[in-house]
Amino acid sequence: MSSPIGLLFIARSERGLKILSFMDRKSIRRVIASHQDTLPDATWQPSLLDLKPVVDQLESYFCGTLTEFELRLDPDGTPFQLSVWKALLKIPYAQTRTYGEIARALKQPRAARAVGLANNQNPIAIVVPCHRVIGADGKLTGYGGGMHRKRWLLQHEARFGRVGAASGDLLGAEVSRGGARRDLH
Repeated sequence: MSSPIGLLFIARSERGLKILSFMDRKSIRRVIASHQDTLPDATWQPSLLDLKPVVDQLESYFCGTLTEFELRLDPDGTPFQLSVWKALLKIPYAQTRTYGEIARALKQPRAARAVGLANNQNPIAIVVPCHRVIGADGKLTGYGGGMHRKRWLLQHEARFGRVGAASGDLLGAEVSRGGARRDLH
């Protein structure tokens, strides 16, 4: 899928969205090969029909009309990674949290570095909003998709988050409501 921040690779299982990653200069064949270790039994079939709900929601997100994804997710990860990714889903649109805040929310206050490592392994970019996590000093820190994309995503959300909050429309209600209604496993 083409997006304002580059080509996106999207894959799903029968249970939900499995992968959303940036392709950069990789071919689809190379992207699939990079996931073979974690998904050795996967059968890769191109299907725009199966991915339509994901594509539609991503397009709405990039247009600024969607602030909360409503997709079933099926990421692969360790129990700790899954708990971190679930915590990321609770970060409201247009807001940020530090790695330390996520660690404390998980009742593991010394695990900020481990949270960062789990963030780096997030297989579902944008939807599981690892771009909303920042350093303890409030500065932007690493992002698997590149710092230019993290900056763009945060600026995009800030712009549309302010518009919704100022106008009091449905977008503003979603921003103030926060919280995601998605399950990880």
